[in-house]
Amino acid sequence: MTAARPARDRGPRRRGYAAAGIPFYLLVDRTEGTVTLYGEPDAEDYRQDVRVLFGKELDLPEPFAFALDTSAFR
Repeated sequence: MTAARPARDRGPRRRGYAAAGIPFYLLVDRTEGTVTLYGEPDAEDYRQDVRVLFGKELDLPEPFAFALDTSAFR
């Protein structure tokens, strides 16, 4: 099993997904205690991000269209 690599998730992986045109990237960051939804990808990165602390709801846009309860991530 591979160890978690949070720095890769926060940087290179996020930028790679944006460059590939993946419309959203959801990052559950246990180190920071946050959940971040990235959106509006361009060739280099996502232009938009919405971050909430664990325990808060995060509204997910279409095609998901529901409020994600992040209290389970604590």
